[in-house]
Amino acid sequence: VLELLRGMQRGSEDRKRSLSRLRWALQNKETQQKFVRLDGSIRTLIGLFTSSLADMQMESARCLHELSHSSDPAVAEACLPVTSYLLTYLSGHSVEFTELCLYTLGNLVVESEAVRKQLLPQGIIPALASCIQSPHEAVLEGLGYVLSQLLQAKEAPTEIIPLVLDSVLPQHMLRLVCSGLKAGIGAAVEFAWCLHYIVCSHTANAALLALGALPALTSLLLDLASEIPRDAPEGLELLVCPVLRCLSNLLAEETGCEVQIQDERLLIALFLILQCFLQQHPFIAQECLWLLNNLTADEPFFCSALLSLDLLPALLQLLPCSQMASVLVLTVLCNIAEKGPAYCQQLHRQPALPLLLPTLALPHPEVVGQCLELLHLLFLHWPEAAADFVRQGGHQALEQHQSTPELQERARALLDMVGQPLGASAFSPCHAALSAFS
Repeated sequence: VLELLRGMQRGSEDRKRSLSRLRWALQNKETQQKFVRLDGSIRTLIGLFTSSLADMQMESARCLHELSHSSDPAVAEACLPVTSYLLTYLSGHSVEFTELCLYTLGNLVVESEAVRKQLLPQGIIPALASCIQSPHEAVLEGLGYVLSQLLQAKEAPTEIIPLVLDSVLPQHMLRLVCSGLKAGIGAAVEFAWCLHYIVCSHTANAALLALGALPALTSLLLDLASEIPRDAPEGLELLVCPVLRCLSNLLAEETGCEVQIQDERLLIALFLILQCFLQQHPFIAQECLWLLNNLTADEPFFCSALLSLDLLPALLQLLPCSQMASVLVLTVLCNIAEKGPAYCQQLHRQPALPLLLPTLALPHPEVVGQCLELLHLLFLHWPEAAADFVRQGGHQALEQHQSTPELQERARALLDMVGQPLGASAFSPCHAALSAFS
């Protein structure tokens, strides 16, 4: 390592050869740590990084990029003197050079709070904002990477997100996400996650709603669903996931914003996405169900649309997919049943009860508890369902839960209801919109 450093300090041919060898050597964790401990190492590297020779600049940028991959905070902090130059060179002489600077910045902010605290007063947010109208997908993808790392920092809600909101970044991020595949899926994915991290802070949702985030993301989801039956590009699920999460979290806010997207096509899009990704990417089903829950939690429009579009059978088919899917499907059914007798009558007409009986036998108290809540709503609003339930052997299914501590009170209340279908019950249902994964 010392030999390479001396080579970098000698004539131009030695420098270039030594830099090239150093770049490969810095892929090793021990070499990274040894290099930054050598006196003058970072200073020499910065000298070459800021030289007027383009090939020297590029090779030293590659060395700094390798250093930035270190998981050792001491290595990241040794690179503190280079941060102002990295920001300056974001308007670099080539796409590859700008891209290297962006990814180096992104890697450094992950590992070191000290680096983040230095970059903010140095103007990293305005510097990133100046890049967001770049016509180059590689630059946009690198920019999205830096932003996503910054927005995940523990100090992001108080120190970083306010600066981002005061810049032009949010509107351009929304534009680039909603351009979907046209801007390149890599960049769209990065910016979609950036929007997700902003939404999860719960401090910026009003600003995003004012920018038209709900209708814009809804329109994007419709476009993505329309792509699925054709030749969907690889990695599309990586874009669908944060878009679903953003919509779910925006709808979970108590803003009355759900009236802005009363479009039944959104339900069709969700079920198309479910159908496409269920086998290979089952986590997408969970994301779709979170959004479906938040759409149906308060607003009767989507409950009615789900029934009128005959999507209930497709929803019921998801019951056995996983424990979380079961809970979410049952929660959506509770949202529908809560709307009253007409809705419960339609649920009763569908083959819901025969599917609920095996659900009651599952060894998951959370699933069974949600099933009991659904039965309570059905029996309360549509007593014929209680009689039908008893005829199908439901009484015995309920009796087995009388000895389960967290379920026994609800099971006994339901047993009372099936004995006296019109009687009152001890249940107090609550179906609030749920914040998706933060």
